[in-house]
Amino acid sequence: MVIVGTTGAGKTTLARALAANLSAAYVELDALYWQGGWTPAADFVSQVERALQPECWVVDGNYTNQVQAHILSLADTLIWLDYSLGTKLWRLLKRTCPRVLRREVLWNGNTETIRSQFFSRDSLLIWLFKTHWRQRRRYRTFFKDAPEHLTLLRLYNPEEPERLLGV
Repeated sequence: MVIVGTTGAGKTTLARALAANLSAAYVELDALYWQGGWTPAADFVSQVERALQPECWVVDGNYTNQVQAHILSLADTLIWLDYSLGTKLWRLLKRTCPRVLRREVLWNGNTETIRSQFFSRDSLLIWLFKTHWRQRRRYRTFFKDAPEHLTLLRLYNPEEPERLLGV
């Protein structure tokens, strides 16, 4: 199972919960991709391949150019969190501000800073605005021409995952 969506959509939260409910391995692509100092992993593709060894897994993340085609060829279900830009922006701010203030350590010792998140070209806020519409177009097209082996779920509002989880 693969959970996709623009930054701030809630991929990680849903993927963790589904993995726990299914007793499946949880694979967070950001944790495999980002090494210390926000450096991309040189062996990212091989790390992903190793992470997909268990029979049952839930992957969160897009990484379209690097590994998504491979992951989708092995997956049975794709869930697209297609929420409004406003919803994702609110969620991203609600997540990022506490991370910055608490200096929360993410993957491999990395932290987000006020500068990196609000005053940098690498800001997730800028990334959200750059990718929201592009990703929406891409997944709309993908859903029309998706491989037959994939069950496709497109969720339009944040309450829908709760129904998936039976909450």
